[in-house]
Amino acid sequence: MTKYTRIDRLVGEHAEKLSARLQAHRTQLFPPDARKQLRKFTSGEVADLLGVKDAYLRKLHLDGKGPSPEIRAGGRRLYSPDDIQSLRHHLEQGAKTPGTYLPGRRDGDHMQVITVINFKGGSGKTTTAAHLAQKAALDGYRVLAIDLDPQASLSALHGFQPEFDLLDGGTLYDAIRYDNPVPLPQVIQKTYFTNLDLVPGNLDLMEFEHETPRAIVQRDNPLFFTRVDDALASVQDDYDIVVIDCPPQLGFLTMSALSAATAVLVTVHPQMLDVMSMCQFLLMTSNLLGVVSEAGGDMSYDWLRYVVTRYEPGDGPQNQMVSFMRSMFGEHVLNHTVLKSTAISDAGITKQTLYEIEKSQFTRSTYDRAIESLNAVNGEITDLIQKAWGR
Repeated sequence: MTKYTRIDRLVGEHAEKLSARLQAHRTQLFPPDARKQLRKFTSGEVADLLGVKDAYLRKLHLDGKGPSPEIRAGGRRLYSPDDIQSLRHHLEQGAKTPGTYLPGRRDGDHMQVITVINFKGGSGKTTTAAHLAQKAALDGYRVLAIDLDPQASLSALHGFQPEFDLLDGGTLYDAIRYDNPVPLPQVIQKTYFTNLDLVPGNLDLMEFEHETPRAIVQRDNPLFFTRVDDALASVQDDYDIVVIDCPPQLGFLTMSALSAATAVLVTVHPQMLDVMSMCQFLLMTSNLLGVVSEAGGDMSYDWLRYVVTRYEPGDGPQNQMVSFMRSMFGEHVLNHTVLKSTAISDAGITKQTLYEIEKSQFTRSTYDRAIESLNAVNGEITDLIQKAWGR
């Protein structure tokens, strides 16, 4: 007679083994109690970020203006993230056009809250959110990234392993819970990126999904869809951009994030099944947010865009799907795409993005293609942000 394994015990054993292995992997990459640190950037990389010539940076250094870079063999100059920000402040003082080097908010500009969403996992949602947040920070914006996904992949990319680092809470759930919420600044963590802060995630976020139906029935708490927006109001003056990585489901967390959003970015993998899934997601989103709107929620956005991710230009069926989407949605599909790249996936093995890993780890052509596609997408998004601010 066949004996069957109890699935709860088997899953629990697998979870414990995997968690221990992941912790060992993190300890190997980063010593205990250590925090991730961002590498230094070459003068060429910094010149590209600032939109100036490398020779101009050299002249600034020789003239004793701006921060002093680290000098290595052969006169190679390396700048820290703080150095880059200092250069931005120095160059902004002499800029003819305000905001040339410090492109963030000015008086009267509203904080941009960008929700990154998709109903289907594997669409590159977290990868897109992480690279967007980090590039905006490198570009001089003050950025808050919020991991609203209980799976916490965005947190892991920034050095947080939830089951070890967030034993006593510390997620957005603490700031949006119905009983005794804490001020949002209490759960914001500094990251190793200058200008980028993080609200990490873990399984505690699922409590909001479980508690909201009860709160709706009891009618003794503020409406659920206002809670993320209310929490963000407390840091309104501290950030230019908020990037929210939503869970791959249309639950109360996602709807509350959508209600707080000023802009929506939908990631799409250009395969038929993924596009069909997105169709169902859009139908459900429309219906549910219509209900939220009737209940008083603000559903007005500065912009909504679809970004094609994991794109393979040589794949005929993918090209057909991209053309189909452009014919359907027109300008709502970003002009640029995020290419499928081994550089992006290989960087993820060591919990890094393409903006933080040394490009010497890859062949030059592989790295250049991947970073160019990411920069083009992120540049298009920041252009939309500038337009939303009337610039």
